[in-house]
Amino acid sequence: MNDQNQQINEKSQKDLRKFIKVSVVIVSVLATLFIALNSIVIVKEGEYKVVRQFGDVIRIHENPGLKVKWPLIQEVSTLSKKKMVYDVDEKEITTLDKKRMIIDNYAVWSITDPEKLISNAGTSLNAEARMGEFIFSVVRTELGKMNFSEIINEEESSRGALSQEITDKVNEYLARDEYGIVVNDVQMKRSDLPEANEQAVFTQMITDREKIAQEYLSQGEAEMNRIMARTDREVQEMLSTARAEAEQIRAEGEQEAATIYNEAFSQDPEFYQLYRMLESYKTTIDGETTIILPQDSPYVEQLLGYFE
Repeated sequence: MNDQNQQINEKSQKDLRKFIKVSVVIVSVLATLFIALNSIVIVKEGEYKVVRQFGDVIRIHENPGLKVKWPLIQEVSTLSKKKMVYDVDEKEITTLDKKRMIIDNYAVWSITDPEKLISNAGTSLNAEARMGEFIFSVVRTELGKMNFSEIINEEESSRGALSQEITDKVNEYLARDEYGIVVNDVQMKRSDLPEANEQAVFTQMITDREKIAQEYLSQGEAEMNRIMARTDREVQEMLSTARAEAEQIRAEGEQEAATIYNEAFSQDPEFYQLYRMLESYKTTIDGETTIILPQDSPYVEQLLGYFE
């Protein structure tokens, strides 16, 4: 019985040692795998990998690929290389003509020097906040030099040049403070009026549009009058020319007719004399006329001579 118990104890001890060995191997493999995975840094396209040790930046990986670090004592954070959009908080400004406006802008920006960003801003959120402050300061200053109508009126607005000017000035401030970021573009997303001013401004806008419409109508009416006057003048000139040509043609026709008559009547003077007499009868005698002529009248002589 004692031998049997001893054998059981020895077997149990062997199983326990075997279990311990297997457990140690498994733990070692897992620990090795954990350390290996924790030592690898994967840098993707379009991002920075920042390696810190006890809070201090040790290195920054910019090129994509596999990198290594000390496990456990070093940690990794990611910053984007891509262009990002920052929605600037809407705020109220005052224009040159003392009108109040609510301006809502957005900015497209990117990180150019992650080391400077971390040293001077700490995080990208802090850098973004400082950028937003610079944008509002510049926008307030620049729009404060413009009248309200120049900002909201598309025909008078110079937003394209203004946007570039704001972008350049914001970048000057960011470069001065070495935040390691650059603004690619600043655009006005929305410009609203405080509710108390909306109705007054809308009324003014309607008045301005009516004034412009009246100017267009006046210009159109003046142009119509100019066209009508020019047309009337051209018509009168054409009629005068046509009348002159008609008179000339009529005169030439009468002259030619007279020439033909003369040539025709010169061939028979007696017939011509009779023809002239008959023509005079047409003008002096009608169906109700009674004429008493003396015997020695040229008419009588002509008739008697003609009928003899």
